[in-house]
Amino acid sequence: MRPLSFNRLLQFAAALALVAGITAFYLTVFHANHTTVALTFILAILAVSTFWDMSVSVTMSIAAMLAFNYYFLPPIHTLTIADSENWTSLFTFLVVAVMASRLSTRARQKTADASARRREIERLYSFSRGLLQARNVMELLNRVPAQIVEAFEVGAAAIFLADKQKVYRSGPVIPQLDTDTLKAIMAREEPVIDASNSTCFLPVRLGVRPIGSLGISGQILPRQTLEAIGTLVAIAMEHARAMEQVGQTEAAREAEKLRTALLDAVTHELRTPLTSIKASVTNLLSNPQLRPDQRQELLTIINEESDRLNHLVGEAAEMARLEAGEVELNAQPRPIEDVIHAALEYCRTSLANRTVDVHIAEALPPVRVDVDRAREVLVQLIENANRYSPADEPITITAEAAGNFVVTSVADRGDGIDDQEQPLIFEKFYRGRDQRYSVEGTGMGLPIAKAIVEAHGGTISLTSQRGRGSVFSFTLPIEHTKAAQTSAPLRATTTT
Repeated sequence: MRPLSFNRLLQFAAALALVAGITAFYLTVFHANHTTVALTFILAILAVSTFWDMSVSVTMSIAAMLAFNYYFLPPIHTLTIADSENWTSLFTFLVVAVMASRLSTRARQKTADASARRREIERLYSFSRGLLQARNVMELLNRVPAQIVEAFEVGAAAIFLADKQKVYRSGPVIPQLDTDTLKAIMAREEPVIDASNSTCFLPVRLGVRPIGSLGISGQILPRQTLEAIGTLVAIAMEHARAMEQVGQTEAAREAEKLRTALLDAVTHELRTPLTSIKASVTNLLSNPQLRPDQRQELLTIINEESDRLNHLVGEAAEMARLEAGEVELNAQPRPIEDVIHAALEYCRTSLANRTVDVHIAEALPPVRVDVDRAREVLVQLIENANRYSPADEPITITAEAAGNFVVTSVADRGDGIDDQEQPLIFEKFYRGRDQRYSVEGTGMGLPIAKAIVEAHGGTISLTSQRGRGSVFSFTLPIEHTKAAQTSAPLRATTTT
């Protein structure tokens, strides 16, 4: 039999002191009838049983019965009961006191059990939410032990996975959770609890198929909680495997889509310059009697088509570097005018006599930009507008502030882009259905522009309507400095 703790002794002493206090009050301060005294004792016993356990309230009930008999039932100051009705009253008092104590203790216990279950449910919810954040099986297996330690406040946890024959732990290896024990537990049907070492083991099953085992050290968890943990881990592992398969399927689909697009680009765009080069070289080799002007024309074709082929390969290489994050930006505070002027100067030859309207809002702050890279973006948008709109229609370039960004737009008056194609326009190798065989290109220009803009921390977008042209816009972050540079007012029409 375990000795009573100091707190328990204090509880018994307090209960007896309360009985003594009530007795003294009714003997010296306020004289009441037997019924009032008995009800006061019962109320005190109910109050004590609400906070302390059954043994304290029963002890108090017996003490209250003796005090009630000795001080309030005649003959006074004796435990003898003269009137038979008082025997009934005393017995009723004791039964009511004990029953009330039992009911109050049971209600308190049920409340405590409900609170414990609520805490366990909250822990299980937190645990399951943490498991569902894992994106693959390996991340899940490394997360499970740490999640158990965090959610259930145990000392250590370990999970053994059968198909990998590997143990994943929340920390260093401890003797209580050794690998051999975890392997042996997997063959069990039910959790194993070792109270002497404060360890719990349970098999992890997916249906009836064992897939591993769990070990928990430092605290004994309820059996229902252990079974719930095992079920959640099994479901989370299956969910992670399903997510991996979905990801692999999606990656394979995207790879097939990219392969098809790349094959289309190669067969149409790369074959054209190669065909021209091959034909020119064959002509030169097979006709040594060619006149100098004919020879020069063929050499010019070879030179131009080689440059075109080199440009196509360069675009693909640049896209790969941008996606890999291997391109460093030399971003500095510069006015957006510098980017627009550099792009127009670069496009001067290709624009020929086309009219370009430039409108820059007044007092634009400088943007943080790599001018050379941003020029590539604007050149791509200008050349697209030039390529896909009638030669007698102008191109409009505007720049204005919008929050913490400067928005630069290029508008044309071409045929526009169909609503179904607009979400695909920035995809690699994608080209519009109406232009893919009538206009040269690889479909890499806009993806490169998008990657450059996003590397600056901006965004690029398209607004288009069939028959009314398209507007491509991109944003660059404003450089917040004390002395903001001031851009020029709205420009007049510029003819390039």
